[in-house]
Amino acid sequence: MNAYSQLIPDVDFFIKMHIRKEATQSCRIEGTQTNMEDILQKSENINPEKRDDWQEVQNYIFAMNHSIAELNKLPVSTRLIKKIHKILLSGSRGKNKQPGEYRKSQNWIGGASLNDAVFIPPHHDEINELMSDLEKFLNDENDKLPLLIKAGISHYQFETIHPFLDGNGRVGRLLITLYLINNGLLSKPCLYLSDFFEKNRNLYYDNLSRARTHNDLKQWLKFFLDGIFQTSQNAIETFKKIIELKKNIETKKIVTLGKRIKIARLLLNYLYSQPLIEPNEVADALKINISTANRLIDDFVKLGVLNEITGFKRNRIFIFKEYIDLFQRKILSII
Repeated sequence: MNAYSQLIPDVDFFIKMHIRKEATQSCRIEGTQTNMEDILQKSENINPEKRDDWQEVQNYIFAMNHSIAELNKLPVSTRLIKKIHKILLSGSRGKNKQPGEYRKSQNWIGGASLNDAVFIPPHHDEINELMSDLEKFLNDENDKLPLLIKAGISHYQFETIHPFLDGNGRVGRLLITLYLINNGLLSKPCLYLSDFFEKNRNLYYDNLSRARTHNDLKQWLKFFLDGIFQTSQNAIETFKKIIELKKNIETKKIVTLGKRIKIARLLLNYLYSQPLIEPNEVADALKINISTANRLIDDFVKLGVLNEITGFKRNRIFIFKEYIDLFQRKILSII
């Protein structure tokens, strides 16, 4: 998978879609109902009832992009973890849950109160010490544990500490990818486990819980590594399909546009990072006038690359659906 991410031309266009998918699935585990097509929409086009969900996913995308950039200056550390948390909760439903700060009160998982909780994390007075210990473990270059095993243990440990009032699951899942990038196992951020965890949600929680109640870390790690395996396979297949789709459009469709081939290729590249578009943003992105943008989009509709989704004559929105569908292929569930 890592090789594919390095061999594909302009791979960063496609990585943007991987990050959007991860953000959507990670937030879905927490109960949001936003889908990939919603995430690609502008805020003003989102149903007000879905706007909080939309904002949470946008925060996740920004947190991922920001933290990847921060890895050039910071290791995976408590400082970075707090930065991530602050971005995730700012301006969303968690804005009153101490964004960027460890909790100062007891929390619990499951149940209506501490009396019937499924799991009670450590007392808040212990968090600084526990997180400092986790940071040392993450950055200890002298131990001989394989990196994937360390990633699995670290995720379990973070979720067990549960250091924040809200957003622990999202931070913990995001940290998996950051850890693999920080240690050179990934050269591009293209492996995300949230889709696997979401499809196997009960097993995800059950295996974390069993590690706590039965000291069965081995079973958790088997589940975690199976997720790595399946997610990698899925990413490879997605990359293969992207290459196939790209080749088909470039060699069979765009070549029919004559003098507009060059600008058509620019639009196609833009669609890989922004597969839901409006004519005015195409005009801005490609630095062409609006009439040229409309004609070019109409060409793509005739070629079957784009579809109009509003049914309006004005304020039209177009979707590169065949491409988006590649990122919505179902990862296997464990039976």
